[in-house]
Amino acid sequence: MVMCITSLTFASSPVSFRANNNFLQETILQLFNDHPNLAVGLSLAVSVVVAILGLVPSVFITAANILFFGFWPGTLISFAGEAIGALVAFWLYRTGFKKTTQRGLQKYPSLNRLVSAEYLEAFGLIFSLRLIPFVPSGLITFAAAIGKVSWIVFLIASSLGKIPALLIEAYSVSKITEFNWQGKLILALVALGMLYYLIKRKKSG
Repeated sequence: MVMCITSLTFASSPVSFRANNNFLQETILQLFNDHPNLAVGLSLAVSVVVAILGLVPSVFITAANILFFGFWPGTLISFAGEAIGALVAFWLYRTGFKKTTQRGLQKYPSLNRLVSAEYLEAFGLIFSLRLIPFVPSGLITFAAAIGKVSWIVFLIASSLGKIPALLIEAYSVSKITEFNWQGKLILALVALGMLYYLIKRKKSG
């Protein structure tokens, strides 16, 4: 499952990204249907794996949660999974992945400030960075883990910062699965945003 998530979510185009996301979503849904009594635990476990991998988008697990549990229960389970996953990843990165993390941060200079930040400054930076699209969630966790911020400040700031983004993600997923005009518009905007990101990354590379 871990290798499947890793290989399929790093796509080369918006079309393949959507196809891979759909495959992972269906895989998770099948797991839920096969083991309904374990569905909540499975969802949380997958969220932890996604958080540890760092750069893997979590939209497929959010979609599976909403489709299986319903909008609000699914959103709440997704929130719990992301909060637990971020904390587990924070502890793991803090204990043994500093060198790898520092190399990854070179691509995002704005995150370097978080490494030396403490207390309220660290809280504000983590909270605000969680609100910014296209900043990989894993790198925010990396930067906090190798920095001076305590785990409790990280957990609170990270969790609060994820609420708006998760609500938008959950709403978008629900509309896309309904595939009404709102879903089509959201899907088109996501595709355009990803295309812009890939072009920009290619030019900078």
